[in-house]
Amino acid sequence: MFTKGQIAFAVFFVVVFAAALIYSYRKDLKIHKLQYKNTATIVGIVIVLSILIFAAIVFSMH
Repeated sequence: MFTKGQIAFAVFFVVVFAAALIYSYRKDLKIHKLQYKNTATIVGIVIVLSILIFAAIVFSMH
């Protein structure tokens, strides 16, 4: 289905792309810690509230 060249290119692309993502993340780690403080807590609260609102709507319809 795929040629050896296509498979080699796909593997090469995935490895290089992952390396670029890791390098970029490591480079910006100090800025991320400063600017995105408490983001995980806020996202967690929003997810829990969304689930609770969805459950309330579903149970109120039955």
